[in-house]
Amino acid sequence: MPTRTFRLFAAFLTATVALLAADLDQKIQRVTQGLRPASVSKGAAIPKMTITERLQFYKVPGVSVAVMQDGKVEWARGFGVTSAEGGKPVDAETLFQAASISKHVAAMVALHVVDEGKLSLDEDVNLKLRSWKVPENEFTKTEKVTLRRLLNHSAGLTVHGFPGYAAGAPVPSLVEILDGKKPANTDPIRVDVVPGTLWRYSGGGYEVMQQLVMDVTGKPFPQLAREIVLGPLGMSRSTYEQPLPSRYGGNAASAHHADGMTIPGEWHTYPEMTAAGLWTTPSDLLRVVRELQTGSHVLKPETQRQMLTKVLGDYGLGLALAETGGQKSFSHGGSNAGFQCMMFGYLEGGRGAVVMTNGDRGGALAGEILRSIAAEYGWPDYQVAEK
Repeated sequence: MPTRTFRLFAAFLTATVALLAADLDQKIQRVTQGLRPASVSKGAAIPKMTITERLQFYKVPGVSVAVMQDGKVEWARGFGVTSAEGGKPVDAETLFQAASISKHVAAMVALHVVDEGKLSLDEDVNLKLRSWKVPENEFTKTEKVTLRRLLNHSAGLTVHGFPGYAAGAPVPSLVEILDGKKPANTDPIRVDVVPGTLWRYSGGGYEVMQQLVMDVTGKPFPQLAREIVLGPLGMSRSTYEQPLPSRYGGNAASAHHADGMTIPGEWHTYPEMTAAGLWTTPSDLLRVVRELQTGSHVLKPETQRQMLTKVLGDYGLGLALAETGGQKSFSHGGSNAGFQCMMFGYLEGGRGAVVMTNGDRGGALAGEILRSIAAEYGWPDYQVAEK
């Protein structure tokens, strides 16, 4: 290429890149300054709010946001600080507790073990459990607890969620959690409804799944997750290790109560890993969203399809499923002590977003941010309702 032509081409590329960067900056600015409430009075104008204003309003110190478009993370930003007590600025690599968003990532681990032929979705889990068994009772005489039902929250098991363990408190083993024995701080996980007859959210059921995959593979769950999902998807800022290893602690968000005060010890420990134990970032979680859309690394196509197929309730295997304006979506929220977050993705178009906060009132903030994202990107979901 002649020198003059090369210089003109290089100048064109430089100008194009600059225009694209400016356009993206404006898009991000519109999102971060256009937060919207869930509803307005009929005919009223929709108020616009900034992330900075809403962090102060909700007494949430920090939030991390990542948006995916056309199958790629288009942008990821942090706002606020990691701790109300002299924390550093949140950035795109700050770790947050994913809380219940841990569940569908863990479900992918279990379903991969199914693909390996070591488990079946529809057999009695007691056939493969070794360290502990689901106690039989009148509810399990004809219908059994199966992996499909565990992942769908329709296995009839108790214990909705887990409060975690404060810094310095004794941490129970998984078997102690399953049996509700001290130092566990939750009730025994038991069947009190005929399996397969009712959709009822059960973090307890996911702990049965955790024991099941560990018994079948002989490996700790954090290792399984790293080998099966986190590693293959390049989720280098994610771990199920509990408590959080020191190598991650330098840029981890601290948890905060609703009044904005830091939880003593910075955060709780969650040995209930599959239900609530994942530490991660929005950008890493978007890698999972993309995998659910494409199915190219973790699961066989048929298993992928089953994960995204409703069983009981509007829920598949680890995910809430919906359709708005002909566009199918999957999602999951999360709420641990001092952390609230939301993950949302469409099946088509490579679109999605994740919002993670380090405050007990962060769920409402996440909703406002997602409504701003939806307005900017033309999503049919997260629209402001008129009342």
